[in-house]
This record gives sequence, structure tokens and C-alpha cells, in this order.
Amino acid sequence: MTITDDTVQASAAVLRQRLGALQPRVAVVLGSGWAPFAQSLTGAVEVPYGDLPAFPVLAAGAGVAGHAGVLRAGHLGGTPVLVLAGRKHTYESGDAAGMKGAIRTLAALGVQLLVQTNAAGSINPDMPPGALMLITDHLNVAQRSPLVGETGNARFVDMSAAYCPQLAAQARAAAAASGLPLHEGVYAWVLGPQFETPAEIRMLRLLGAQAVGMSTVPETILARHAGLRVLALSLITNMAAGLSAEVLSHGHTLATAQAASQRAVATLAAVVQKLEL
Repeated sequence: MTITDDTVQASAAVLRQRLGALQPRVAVVLGSGWAPFAQSLTGAVEVPYGDLPAFPVLAAGAGVAGHAGVLRAGHLGGTPVLVLAGRKHTYESGDAAGMKGAIRTLAALGVQLLVQTNAAGSINPDMPPGALMLITDHLNVAQRSPLVGETGNARFVDMSAAYCPQLAAQARAAAAASGLPLHEGVYAWVLGPQFETPAEIRMLRLLGAQAVGMSTVPETILARHAGLRVLALSLITNMAAGLSAEVLSHGHTLATAQAASQRAVATLAAVVQKLEL
């Protein structure tokens, strides 16, 4: 699918018409295990990705289990919030720009903050399955960019503060006030879809990563390119390869994520309501 200014503006126009007076400035991308958060919104409006020309197609059976392909917008407490239930992963096609149209549509709609969530493997023995991690920085291990093919100086995006320090501080404070434990660290993005080898995990640990996963980094790059501030949270679903005896699978990831989703969603809700534009 070719993403153009016209398809982005067309998508934004559809959303303005469907959302009416609702004008969210905060958007949340839901990864595996975070889906129940969408049901926390009140007075919600749902728009399938298929109705938005710049959004990816997440066809049933062709995408990834746990990613619905629906945009849902409503209120969380007094905060207008827009939720993207599902993302296009680079490992599905090899294209790191699968969420380009969606992120640019958010910016065109007036969204200012992007909160990302994902499921990840822990590289830190002190961060077990079920834990939550605030992402403070990332390693683009795959060395793929969604900005390949862009032109002009704007493509040379400064990533020195990819995850906004002010938003991170607000997230820490919100989690602490709610009594919700929150780890933090560096997230390593690998291409997948296969899980990592024990040797690769040892390498990532030496590079300073605390968690590893197959998403989030391309959207962060796109968001920074579009001028959005970014906050990101990982739900730890397993110990990375070589750190436990468990056999890794996506089914196991989803099962662990589901078991831990209640606390994850509570933390996310507490954080989103405290974010300042």
C-alpha cells in the first residue's frame, strides 16, 4: 500500500467525521496482552482499520493473534483517548513502514502524545514474567528504518530522546501513586518472527538491553518524525532464551499476557490519565 498525503488526509477526515466533537490528543497503541484497555474507554466510537485508507490491513488469519485492527476512541476518566488495537509488524512483510499511514494520520488529527505498549521477553533475571517495564531507550538491532525512501532533511530524525523524559517521569509518578510496580530499561528490537537464540540474548545483555521484542521501534521512529512525543511500556511475558527452561511460543506469550493483563491495564490507565500535554 502506498502512503501519500492524500490517503493520510482522507483517513483523518473519516476520523473527524466519526469522532464528532471528540478530539483526542493522546493515542495508545495496544500490543499483545493489552487489548482489554480499549474496553476501559467510555462513550467509545469504533472505526475498523479497513475504513481508513492510510491504515494497514490486518486481515483475519493473515495477521497476528491478539491484534484486532480496530481504532477505538472515547474517554478515560476526563481524558479523551484514541486507541489503536493492533499494529502491522515488520516481520509480516519485511517492511518497517507498516504503521506509517496510521501514525501520520494521528498527527494530522491533532494527536500529540503516543503511548506504545508491547509484550516482551526479559533479559533481566530480576524482572520476571508478569512485570511491567517503562522503556527508557531502545536498540534498533534489526537496523531497519520506516523512513527509508523519505526525502529532505526531516528524515534525519534526532533520536537522542526518543522516549520523552518528561512523560517517563509522569509515568513513574502515576505508577508509584497507584502502588503499581514499574521496572524500567532499554528495549531491544529484533526482526523476528523466530525467537532469539541464547547466544543472541547474551549479546543483547552485553549491549545493555533489559527486554527484547519484535515491535514498537518502527512506530517510535515514525512518531518522532511526525513530531509526536512517545512513552512506551512493555509487559514481560517470558524470560528470554537461555534464561529459563520454558519453550518459547507465541501461544505462551499470549497466555502469560492474558494472565497479567489486569495489572498491566490498571497501570496503563493510571499513567494515561496523568500525562500532561
